[in-house]
Formats: sequence, C-alpha cells, structure tokens
Amino acid sequence: MNNRVRQILEQIAALEDELHTVVEQQEGRLRYQIEGKRVTFEHAIKDAHRKVKIGIFRWFATVRPQNYLTAPIIYGMAIPLLVFDLCISFYQLTCFRVYRIARVKRSDYFSMDHRHLAYLNVIEKAHCMYCSYAVGLLAYATEITARTEQYFCPIKHARKVPGMHARYKRFLEYGEAENLHEKVGELRNSLAREIELAAKARRRET
Repeated sequence: MNNRVRQILEQIAALEDELHTVVEQQEGRLRYQIEGKRVTFEHAIKDAHRKVKIGIFRWFATVRPQNYLTAPIIYGMAIPLLVFDLCISFYQLTCFRVYRIARVKRSDYFSMDHRHLAYLNVIEKAHCMYCSYAVGLLAYATEITARTEQYFCPIKHARKVPGMHARYKRFLEYGEAENLHEKVGELRNSLAREIELAAKARRRET
C-alpha cells in the first residue's frame, strides 16, 4: 500500500469519526437515549409521537392498491431469506473454524429499534422490522463473504465495482503479481489475528 493510498484511508477514517460525532449531536437534538438494546425518548417527545400515529383502520384506507397486490410477493421472500440466513450462518460456523477466520458477530448487523417509535402503528412496525431484518441479513452475509474473499482471493478488479465491502480496500491491486502468495498469506494471517482481538474484546465486556 503506497503512502497516497494510506493517506486517503486515514482521511476516510477521520471523516467517519466526524460523521459519528454529527450523528451523536443529532441524537441529542431529537432527545432520545440508547440504553442497551432499547431506545427511549423524553416524555414530551413520546406524547407528540403518539398524537401523529395513524390508526390501523385509517392506515388500511390509505394504502395504495398496488401495495396490496405486491404484499404476497414481498412477504413471500421471507422464506428464501430465512433459508439463506441458515445457510450462511452454518457456513461460517463450520468453515471459519477450519480456515481460522474470526466469526462475524451477528448482533452487530441486525437492529430492530423501530419498534420503539410511538408514531408507528403495529403494521408499520412489522414492515420496518421485516426491512431491517432483510437489510441486516445482507450486510451480515456480505461481511461473511468478504472475509472468505480475503482468505481465498484478496485481489481487486480491473474495473471499479460500486458498493464493494469495506475489506476491499485492503486487497492487492489488479495485476500485482510480485510476492503474491506471501501477501495473500499476510492477509490470511490478519484474519486469524482478528480472532485474538475479538477474544480480548469479549473478556473486556465480561
């Protein structure tokens, strides 16, 4: 990795920290607190939320007809999503131990906090939880696949690929053949070191 690439990555990290700070400030303005897995609002805010909530019968009356038509298709996707969830989880549970790859922590990718919003009725909360599960599952699976790619084939593509995973920036450049196997070995070793870091983090939590 040359100095210019390293500088850009450091700038990205700094911007991510700045974004995190801005988000925390936004949370303060909206006056809610995160307590473990629960999000709580001030009583005045929560009362205001309840006032704007749409009742179920009124909600059904305002739903567009095409939404009713596509609902069976959307919710029918729950079955393949669940099967995919089981398959990708079983894959990392078994193979990652063999490869010495740190397992992806599932809870880091699934957030079901929309259920704490008082301005959503029960159906809207169900919709939100379904979407959150699907998006979380894809992010969870992406990280599992990214770690697998880092182990077997950590080489960038010749063309720019939009939406690549966060690990992609560490990969070898397309056409970088010099000391290929040594560099791939180092990237594999870094996956094993993540196991040690994860174990230390768990010990600190306990």
